[in-house]
Order: sequence, then C-alpha cells, then structure tokens
Amino acid sequence: MRTYKLTRNIGLKLAAMLFSVILWLVAINVNDPVETASFSSIPVEFINEEVVTNTGKTYDVVSESQLVRVTVSGTRSTLSKVKNTNIVATADLSQMEGNTYLVPITAEVTGLDGGTVTTEVNPKNMQVKIEDVTRNSYPISVNATGTPRDGYVVGEMTTNPETITIRGSVSAIQNIHRVVARVDVSGLSESKTLDAELILYDGNGNPMDQSQMRHNLGEKGLSVNVQMLNTKFVPLSFGVSGTPAEGFIYTGYTNEPGQIQICGTKEDLDAVSVIEVPASELDISGQNGRRELTVDILPYLPEGISLADETANNVIVTIMVEQEGVKTIELPVEAIQVKNLKEDLNVSFESGMDLELQFTGAAEDLEVLDVRYAASIDLKNYKTPGTYEVAVNIETSSGVKLTKNPTVKIILTEKDGG
Repeated sequence: MRTYKLTRNIGLKLAAMLFSVILWLVAINVNDPVETASFSSIPVEFINEEVVTNTGKTYDVVSESQLVRVTVSGTRSTLSKVKNTNIVATADLSQMEGNTYLVPITAEVTGLDGGTVTTEVNPKNMQVKIEDVTRNSYPISVNATGTPRDGYVVGEMTTNPETITIRGSVSAIQNIHRVVARVDVSGLSESKTLDAELILYDGNGNPMDQSQMRHNLGEKGLSVNVQMLNTKFVPLSFGVSGTPAEGFIYTGYTNEPGQIQICGTKEDLDAVSVIEVPASELDISGQNGRRELTVDILPYLPEGISLADETANNVIVTIMVEQEGVKTIELPVEAIQVKNLKEDLNVSFESGMDLELQFTGAAEDLEVLDVRYAASIDLKNYKTPGTYEVAVNIETSSGVKLTKNPTVKIILTEKDGG
C-alpha cells in the first residue's frame, strides 16, 4: 500500500502546529501584551437631540459634570497611540430610559490605523431633565480684563449688539442673572473694536453652562467698542471764604492727595493745568482752630475730563486757623538733616509722619518763616544699632520761638559687611 508523506506521522505534525501557534501567541503577548489605560475629563457629546427637540422641548443635564473617565484596553503598541483627543464619548438621546431620563454613554477611539481596543465608560449614564423651551432678552454689560499701556485708561465701552436674546430650558433662562461681554485690554493704547467672550452668570455669580442654550448673535458674534483715554496728573487749588473767630487768623491749607490723575482726549487734557475748587467749599467763618473736611471734586472737573480712578473723587483738606502770633508748620521727616552718623551704620525714621512744629512771634516774622532746611539731628553719641528717640534741633530766625522741642524716633542698623 502506498504511503503519502503528507499523512505520515499526522499526530506529530498536528502537535507541532499547535505548539507553534501557542508559541506565537506567547511571543506576541510577551512582546506586545494587552494592557489598560485610563483617560479622564473626556467631554460627552449628545447625539440624536431631535428625539427631544422635535417635540418642542429641550433638555438640561442634571449630572454635576459632563466629563467622564474612559478606560481603554488593547495591546501596548496600540495604546501608545491613544490620546484624549482620540476618544469620542457620546450620549444617545434616542436610547434614553423612560421617566428616569438616564442616557447611556458609549466611547470609541478613532485614528488607530487598524489597531483594535475596547472601552469602558465611568459613569455609564448621564441624567437629563426634559423641559419646555422659552426665551428672554437681556442687556449686555462689559467686563474689561488686563492692564492698558502706561499712560492710558479705558474710557467708554459699548457692546455690539447692546442686547441679546437667549433661548433654552425654562429653569436655565430663569437662572440667568447677568449677561457680560468680556474683553482683554492688555497693552491697549488706542480706541478699538474688540471681539468679546459671552459669559452668563447665575444668581450666585457663577458662570453658567451655555451648551444647551441658543442665542441670536449670528456669525458676527459679540464685540465691544473700547475707547482709550490719555491720563495726566494735575494739582488742586482751593479758594477760601469767610472770616475766622476773633483773635484767630487763617494760615493756609493742605490737601491729600496733593494732585489727582485725570483722563480725557489729548486735546481736552492739554487745556487743563489745575483743578480749581470754589471758595464756597472752604468756609472758615467763626473757625478757631484746625479743621479737616472731605471735598468731592467731581463737580469741578472740566467738561470732557474724568478721573482715571472713579473712586478717587474725595480729597481730604486740612484748614489751618490759629491764634494771632502763632503758626504751625508740618515738616516731613525726610527734610531732617542727619549729622555725625557713624560710617558703619545706616539710619532710618521709624515713622513717615510729618513733624508738627508750632511757632510764636510777630505776625510779620511768622509770615516769612521757612524751616525747610532748619531741622537736624546729631547722632555723635549713638554708636550701636537700635531704636532711639532723638531731639530735633530747629534753627529759627530772631523774634520767632518754638513752643515745644520736637523729637523723632530713629532706627540704626549695621551696613552690609559691617
């Protein structure tokens, strides 16, 4: 009988083939094993929305987040190609379950060029609620972020359009508290029309999810016309009216701040060198001592001029009225000359407050009294670091006396390397 080589030892051949397959599978699993990888914050896209919208209703997501975690299983080489952007998670509204309104979520991985994977989504469902549709119109306010170029401030801002109509679920529309156009004015130095971002805020001041809402902005979107204004610092000048009490004289005033920053067009700013406040604001009738008052300067700004800082309209004015033969002068501590300071020490003043010096003398002598360069301290006896109270020497002209000798607190520290 003829024996064929193909069927000879058939059992051994089958065993060898099975062993080869097993060996191949083992080799593949060793060199390219099956693994899993987890990808978080995958956004969920709703599909088949017409199942709800064709009934004249809309849906809102009840779940706190519309982001899911997707676990992908596949060979190591395939998983190495998977990125968050390859994963598409969808919630199919046509598969929504009954009155619970649970919508199942599935995920697929795209762009693998032949590789295969399996996916698991957590959570597996997204809960929605079905509501009637309504709409409402809202005015749009502006929120400018960023800092303009030095020397400029933001002036008037108007939105285009000024109002917006928003369509959505009844609960979402009722929850809209404020509609804002947000623009970035960083580095801006000229008036421009800027594209703006639409932000909706609820009653608690939190930004709202707009994914299930529609508006009428169209292709042109939302923009803001931003006016940029120049700035300038100018001094203030106050008039004084009235007569002080008998035996007292008016000796002057100080104001804080000493100057204010105004803004406007270059032409309007060039016409302003000082802000003049009428004498009716400072009435010293019957006054018999120093008095401090707050003056609102907004009414006295020229037409076309405004404050760079809208909250800086209040100026503190101190009116000095003193007895005849008495004059009070406020001297900055920085004006005090320092004498005989050791070379290895630094000196600083503990307080930046002005010294209040009161002088007596003839009216004509007090009138011309100037102590800007008359104050000094002598530190020849202060040789170690520490905090000290030191007498201030004031040189005055003849006929004028200082009512009280002033002192100042100083801090001595060692110089670097001392």
